[in-house]
Amino acid sequence: MKKIVLFFLLISSVSFAQEIALLKYSGGGDWYANPTSLPNLIKYCNQNINTKIAPKPGLVEPSSPDLFSYPFVHMTGHGNVVFSPSDVENLRNYMTSGGFLHIDDNYGMDEFIRKEIKKLFPNNALTEIPASHPIFQKPNVFAGGIPKIHEHDGKRPQAFGIFYESRLVLLYTYETDLGDGWEDQEVHNDPREVHEKALKMGANILNYIFNN
Repeated sequence: MKKIVLFFLLISSVSFAQEIALLKYSGGGDWYANPTSLPNLIKYCNQNINTKIAPKPGLVEPSSPDLFSYPFVHMTGHGNVVFSPSDVENLRNYMTSGGFLHIDDNYGMDEFIRKEIKKLFPNNALTEIPASHPIFQKPNVFAGGIPKIHEHDGKRPQAFGIFYESRLVLLYTYETDLGDGWEDQEVHNDPREVHEKALKMGANILNYIFNN
């Protein structure tokens, strides 16, 4: 039934807007960081890659049955993350049934989220995604893989993934901070080209989800 619901969302008539959501998790981390990022990404994608996404993103908790209403769920923050056993079961079922989770480290999340990802998929390794992967090829080409948006610790940006039955179901972006780049430009005073680069990479992520 869950697969049918997600499949319907992906092929629904253009007269019905698709919806994406932000994940409200527990543990004390600021899940609410970057409030303008998803609305800006939605607007960009609707204008540039012909998506029909509702302008206001949803808000969903990891253990909620409403999770299955969204083909794409975004998660961000700077601090601690804790998934309960019910969160783990529901999130895993969501992703193995066709859903997609994007986790974007907003600086400070890494040490916590890796342990929680291991809970979600104890038998699937979190592996770096090569620049040759389709998510970096369409509709915008990122020949070097995930772009660098904010400096953080000055490390190279990396995109990690969990693959289930050869399908990318979880994307973890580290040392890039796409969400900051999606925010209103005046929030971080990003140059226009950096803001645009972040939005283009976000468009690639949504294009991959809706077309694979």
